[in-house]
Amino acid sequence: MTIVDTPERRQLRELTRAFVTREVLPHLADWERAGEVPRSLHETAAKIGLLGIGFAESVGGSGGDLLDSIVVTEEIIRSGGSSGLVAALFTHGIALPHIVAAQDEALVDRYVRPTLAGTMIGALAITEPDGGSDVAGIRTCAVRDGDHYVVNGSKTYITSGVRADFVTTAVCTDFPGSGSLSLLVIDKGAPGFTVGRRLEKLGWHCSDTAELSFADVRVPVANRVGPEDTAFLAIMQQFAAERLSLATQAYATAQRCVDLAVRWCRDRSTFGRPLASRQLVRHRLAEMHTRAEAARAYVHEVAERVAAKQPVVTEVAMAKNVAVAACDFVVDAALQLHGGFGYLRDAEVERHYRDARILGIGGGTTEIMNEIIAKGMGL
Repeated sequence: MTIVDTPERRQLRELTRAFVTREVLPHLADWERAGEVPRSLHETAAKIGLLGIGFAESVGGSGGDLLDSIVVTEEIIRSGGSSGLVAALFTHGIALPHIVAAQDEALVDRYVRPTLAGTMIGALAITEPDGGSDVAGIRTCAVRDGDHYVVNGSKTYITSGVRADFVTTAVCTDFPGSGSLSLLVIDKGAPGFTVGRRLEKLGWHCSDTAELSFADVRVPVANRVGPEDTAFLAIMQQFAAERLSLATQAYATAQRCVDLAVRWCRDRSTFGRPLASRQLVRHRLAEMHTRAEAARAYVHEVAERVAAKQPVVTEVAMAKNVAVAACDFVVDAALQLHGGFGYLRDAEVERHYRDARILGIGGGTTEIMNEIIAKGMGL
């Protein structure tokens, strides 16, 4: 089963391709060097309706669902964008869903609508320097003081953390590591909230990443997302969409690298013959194409089931791992086929090679996914 290709989704693909061609490709190399995408890109994407895909019109979105969001992500990368661009431009895909689900109109009006309009940028802060994927062990604490919480702690590897106007932050509302978690929306500029150094990374160069620290930051109780001590379940419920997004980035990157490699091997000649005329090269391209297509088909099938509200936690973990494994193989093979040119920053395949490495780490590592799969097997 694959995502149904309706007339509306074909139009969405065309809109996305046009956006990438016009607004992204002429500037992506400069954004990579700058370490971030401009805020104006968010506004442009919002004006044409791309930024709000997957969010209901009632909260300022463009409508559509998880499957439509996957179509946009897939087409951005297949059109020459990158997973780093997706991470930078669509960080609200992990920063906003908890707020929307809580149905707090005041928070929706203050944070969700402006973000989907492209005038604000949000981030999600869960990971801590000594915690990794251990969500239950979060040590950033929020102590109630009248109508405020007093927050102390730190977060790291926060996507869009440098540019974000607000951060949806996981905090412990009991003793550190107790697992009693809440989500607070913390505004940039709040006294005691410091955006630390910009983290330099192997890949995703156009996606800014930061360390955050909180020293006696006073956050209004009204900025709590949902009831106190309910964040752990809320975070777990949103992981499916995040992991499927990363899986989509993985197979789409693989598909793009297959396209790039096929084009290169048709045009490039060695010893008087095109590379594509050699059996070894043709078979390698065939294997790359097969792995990319198989990953795409499985991710689509699992996404359809998630959209239908089926309980597929194990399958989501498998989809992410399958797509990441396919991507790892394909980007490596594609760069090898490009030879020395593939190692240069001028080669698009070089960027995909760097960007792909994070996909087996973000949203839960491959090892964490395997643990989920093992539990699903009853082990």
